[in-house]
Amino acid sequence: MQNIYYQPEGYAFGDCMPFYKDGKFYLYHQRDTRNPGPFGEPFGWALAVTEDFVHYEDKGEVLLHGKDTEQDQFIFAGSVFEGEGQYHAFYTGYNRNFADEGKAAQVLMHATSDDLLHWTKSADRLKLPPQMGYDPNDWRDPYVLWNEDSKEYILILGAHKQNNRQIKTGCTVYFTSNDLEHWEFKGDFWAPNMFCMHEMPDLFCIGDWWYLLTTEYSENNKTIYRKSRSIFGPWQMPEDEAFDGRAYYAARSCGDGKHRYLFGWVASKDQDKDMNNWIWGGTLVVHELIQEENGDLKVKIPDSVHNAFAEKCASGVFVEKIIEAESGIHEMIMDECDEDAFLFETGVSFKSGTCAFGVNIFEEEETGDAYRFEVGIQNGKVDFNRTPNLPWFRYMAQGSERPLFLEAEKEYLLQVLVDGTIATFYLNNTALNVRAYEPKGRTISLYVKDGSVKIRNPRLYLLKK
Repeated sequence: MQNIYYQPEGYAFGDCMPFYKDGKFYLYHQRDTRNPGPFGEPFGWALAVTEDFVHYEDKGEVLLHGKDTEQDQFIFAGSVFEGEGQYHAFYTGYNRNFADEGKAAQVLMHATSDDLLHWTKSADRLKLPPQMGYDPNDWRDPYVLWNEDSKEYILILGAHKQNNRQIKTGCTVYFTSNDLEHWEFKGDFWAPNMFCMHEMPDLFCIGDWWYLLTTEYSENNKTIYRKSRSIFGPWQMPEDEAFDGRAYYAARSCGDGKHRYLFGWVASKDQDKDMNNWIWGGTLVVHELIQEENGDLKVKIPDSVHNAFAEKCASGVFVEKIIEAESGIHEMIMDECDEDAFLFETGVSFKSGTCAFGVNIFEEEETGDAYRFEVGIQNGKVDFNRTPNLPWFRYMAQGSERPLFLEAEKEYLLQVLVDGTIATFYLNNTALNVRAYEPKGRTISLYVKDGSVKIRNPRLYLLKK
């Protein structure tokens, strides 16, 4: 079980629909029983409420799925918002039998609430079915916001054109409304011809920039974004279009008026084994969004999550050391930890010409068996794998990497937060989430390849009791 990251006992955490009100984040989400696997049993929306992304109040399932003969046999993703004097949920009603019966498998549906806990479905009174030319079996994940400039509501959702699902016709489409009752279909909102499908779209503004998020599963299987000075684009690709690696999926954002956060789930691996592929659903992990001067977005550990840890007391901890390897690799042990949750961080800088450096976790000191995050200076990326990778290979690492470009002689804060089987790496506001199911040891070490790295003020934090 997790200590910081949220996963309800007995379930995998699915897509999250965050909503903020009066100091609390209401996290509507799906709970998958894994019986016999993902999507085995129908689900509705459950609710967890938090103020700090550390402590969660479980409200159980609050928007119930329909019968096997009804459109919302499953309640897929949507969004919650406040408007016209009520709380509204637009959601995807999915019936896995309807496609074979010649009916649309996915239809947008609606419910209302006065307290965010008890929901009344609109039934047939308000439905937004797939439009002509779009696949009726991939029409989902509505997100609704109020556009102050045009004085209207905008509803965006993920879709693709009605043809072969492997053809890259994935798009975000939209409706508009003045009253949340009557909706006019406007067509494509963003159709880049880059992906087979768009999922979990999100649209928000920070300062002078608008951001459009989507999650794609045809290329790199992760959440990406675009930015624009206008709510309707044109949409620019940032230098780094993603927020995390392959394991972090279906992320939606939500703000409290001062900060904006990203709510995605870290996927489980099939049968909880390192060698297996990722499967749908897992554990909620929250990043805080950071806007850079050029409008690009980065992420960091939320302050409330960091504050849940206290520095471990240890004698003889050094303030600054240099790790050097003229040729080959040199490693230095930092600490060891027997806890299921910990946070390791250190300042790190490197000399020009250095090939790579990294951090090992769950290392077996006698053999060097470990999981490692390696920062490649020359190839401009951080990746995750098992070491030694013998016999080849010991970890299915496809997608467990991020672009990362650093400057020599500049100090950066390196952080690794471990919670159960999840390890989250942060460096220069770049994140990479992974799973580690089969650790051999408990040692944490740093190393350098063909170069020199300065380590300053390394610290190990444990959860406050």
